[in-house]
Amino acid sequence: MKTLLRSLSIHFYLTVCLLAGFTVVAGQERSLGSITYRLSMSRPQSHLFEVAIEVEMPESLPDSLDFQMAKWSPGRYAVFDFAKNVQEVRAATGICEPATICDKVRPVTRIDDQTWRVLTMNSRTLMFTYKVFGNDLSGTFSQLDKRHANFNGGSVFMYIVDHKSDPVKLVINPPSGWRIINGRMAQAGQREWQFPNWDTMIDTPTEIAPDWVSEEFVVQGKRYYVMVHSFGDEGGKRASLVRDIQKIVRAETDMWGPPEFDSYTFLLHFADDGHSGDGMEHLTSTQIIQPGVLADDDTYEGALGTVAHEFFHVWNVKRLRPVELGPWDFTRPAKTRSLWIAEGLTNYYGHLMLARAGIWDEERFLSREGETINNIENAPGSRLMSAEESSLSAPFIDRAQSSQRTNMSNTAISYYPKGELLGLVLDLLIRGRTNGRKSLDDVMRRMYEEFYLNSANDTYYLRGRGYRPEDFQRVVSEVAGVDFNDFFAMHVRSVAMPPYDEALNYVGLHLVRQRVTDHDSGIRLNDRNPGATVIGNVINGSAAEDAGLQPGDEILNINGKKVSDRSDLDALDRFKQGERVPISFKRDGRTLRTTLLLKPMDRFEYRIEEKPDETAAQKALRAAWLKG
Repeated sequence: MKTLLRSLSIHFYLTVCLLAGFTVVAGQERSLGSITYRLSMSRPQSHLFEVAIEVEMPESLPDSLDFQMAKWSPGRYAVFDFAKNVQEVRAATGICEPATICDKVRPVTRIDDQTWRVLTMNSRTLMFTYKVFGNDLSGTFSQLDKRHANFNGGSVFMYIVDHKSDPVKLVINPPSGWRIINGRMAQAGQREWQFPNWDTMIDTPTEIAPDWVSEEFVVQGKRYYVMVHSFGDEGGKRASLVRDIQKIVRAETDMWGPPEFDSYTFLLHFADDGHSGDGMEHLTSTQIIQPGVLADDDTYEGALGTVAHEFFHVWNVKRLRPVELGPWDFTRPAKTRSLWIAEGLTNYYGHLMLARAGIWDEERFLSREGETINNIENAPGSRLMSAEESSLSAPFIDRAQSSQRTNMSNTAISYYPKGELLGLVLDLLIRGRTNGRKSLDDVMRRMYEEFYLNSANDTYYLRGRGYRPEDFQRVVSEVAGVDFNDFFAMHVRSVAMPPYDEALNYVGLHLVRQRVTDHDSGIRLNDRNPGATVIGNVINGSAAEDAGLQPGDEILNINGKKVSDRSDLDALDRFKQGERVPISFKRDGRTLRTTLLLKPMDRFEYRIEEKPDETAAQKALRAAWLKG
């Protein structure tokens, strides 16, 4: 029986290999002759990017080609439907200049919300053109105006259905005097690029402007470029910014080892508009947008924090990646249980690397982690949504817009801070239970080696293969030599509070819990409108909920005194627990009144402190953790 089963297994294995080989060959036979993207921006003030896709057909002509705009883009998992900004779609046979008339116009049929179909009609060449409106400076969208052009490929370039894996060429025609920079530059003044596939092309955000500046440095033989595009005062801080970025790069490469690229580009924008802020990871670059000016201390600190996070993504998520993250199906939202690893652990390491780089001291780092514990453990959704469920809910959480009112502020938790705390606890548990012989650093390096460096390519997109949540759980236990299955069952797939006390004790720290006895109205204002007194959320079970207040209500008066800005809500702090406070508010154009019966909320304040009786061994373990 064993011999028969072994023979059948071998036969099945050979059959799978043959089929796999046939699939690759068939895919190659179906490849188009060539695909060239041409990007122009003849009228920047119109905010319209002009795209032309030139296609040369293979010997075996397809009856039609479908051109499709992605619904979302990698790194930001909410569905934004980029097709809503597409206009003036045209097609013609022949390859010609965009401003001229090609041989024969071909009809274009829009077959759904994101797809346009063109009949080839035995043509050997095809020109497909359209325009895309873009006026948002972010890591997801694109912006074109008189100052600059900044594009993220997923929001600008359609792909040809079933041909995302084909090689593509990109040609950029910038306005006169504008210079181009991205993470794939081989030389100054470059205007043409070859990419192995569409996915890699859209992974290359690009800035085009007359006035950006670039600095560079070398770490472990790799060259790093820091592009700074400032729309406001720099305060003479650019040189120190570059030096601090170099410290971060050195700290992170010390942990991971030298990255596989030869060069990497930081694209930093200081927008000075009060609202544009983002950070997005890419294979050989990152795009970081700050809403303030470089001269401002908080903006400077914010930029460094984002750099530490995004550069860690060079390894975690861009190369070491969940199996669902690349290549992607852009016709529907992504679904993965592993964003708490991909993003949450990156959040943890981003803060830890600021300490290891010497930019933060120990007190600053521990204070930051204590704030995260305080926010997460007091969040209503923390006891309702697990880290894995939060990951699956990314299309609803990751800056998603909703026209309907939801209760997610009370039921959901972000995988960023939730994963950060799981990373903190997991790291210290591994260090403590192995007496400092192993750490989460070792787990991450082992994952990178097993799934990226040493695995056969399982798709056209990138080296190696993706991992599943069970793979990460297995590697944690294998590296530590300790069974961590219960940890994942209780704290990753369920909502039990992580064992902070055990974890922190290993490094001579403890978590101080102090019950909050003051009352809490349960009113949370809408952060998207900082100057207004519009309620963004009402905590379940709070005095505000009991009084009938709801999100969208605008607070007008408290105890007869006019409320003109959010600082006036501090008046509630002057009342005592159990007191009744009359409030007037506006809802649906009507002024209404209610009464708050102030009561305490079941909340604690958390902070991390040194243990007064910590041992030398605990101090040494903490030093190894913070220094790497």
